[in-house]
Amino acid sequence: MKTLKITLVLCLVTTLTFANVSVKEKDALLSIYNATDGKNWIHTWDVDATVDTWYGVKIKDDKVIGLDLSFNNLNGQLPEAIGDLIHLRYLVLFKNNITGAIPHRIGDLKQLKTLNIAFNKLEGELPSSIGQLSTLSRLELFMNRIHGTLPAAIGDLTNLRKLEMYNNDLSGNLPIEIGNLTNLKEIYLSSNRLSGIIPNSIKNLSKLEKLSLFDNKFFGAVPSSLGDLVNLQELILSNNLFYGDVPTEHLANLSNLKILLLNNNDLKGDFASLQQALPQIIQFEYKNLNDTKNSALADTD
Repeated sequence: MKTLKITLVLCLVTTLTFANVSVKEKDALLSIYNATDGKNWIHTWDVDATVDTWYGVKIKDDKVIGLDLSFNNLNGQLPEAIGDLIHLRYLVLFKNNITGAIPHRIGDLKQLKTLNIAFNKLEGELPSSIGQLSTLSRLELFMNRIHGTLPAAIGDLTNLRKLEMYNNDLSGNLPIEIGNLTNLKEIYLSSNRLSGIIPNSIKNLSKLEKLSLFDNKFFGAVPSSLGDLVNLQELILSNNLFYGDVPTEHLANLSNLKILLLNNNDLKGDFASLQQALPQIIQFEYKNLNDTKNSALADTD
């Protein structure tokens, strides 16, 4: 009997712990619910029940540390009140119908490690407050309508490992501050309207494994500093406005490179020698805009 009482007490304490979220955090969740037509979500919330029963909400030590509402038919704009969820470690709203701009107060989520609002209908510019997310590891905003430039403040995300913003409407130059992100392993910025030269500061990204910039308006020479990124496995620069000689001697340092796409630019050089110098290469395409030759796949025999 004594054991049963202890068990019941422990269950009660656990229930109270999960339910005892601060009023401010609960109100922030309700703001998201109301702003995105929560009644018509696929997995809706019983707002009269305790917060720990709400779909996609992760609670630890009476704090909301996670929110994952992917594939849940959210419709509407994210409210500024989202900034009151100050203990969030991950915010995943992938594949919904979220519109409007990313709230400026997103920068208040100082403990955030993953921000994924990809495959929505976001518009507006990326707020400079994004640079306040000093613990952020993954920034995934691809397949939206975000426009404007990448703010220099993005260089403050020094713990970032993955930057994924392809298929948006970004324009302007790649900021030199990108070179501050020395923990980056993956950059996907393809299918935007980015222009200018690739900044020399990119050579600082010594951990980078994948760099995808295809289908933009980058121009100038392919920088020889890319040859310093010895951990690169994929380098995709096709469908831009690069011109001049390919820095074969420098790119030959990329001994881990498996995919190199340079096609649909205006580049020249000894592509055959470059291909032979890359021991791991699987796919190598170099067809220029005015060439009639087919692009090449590496002979891996």
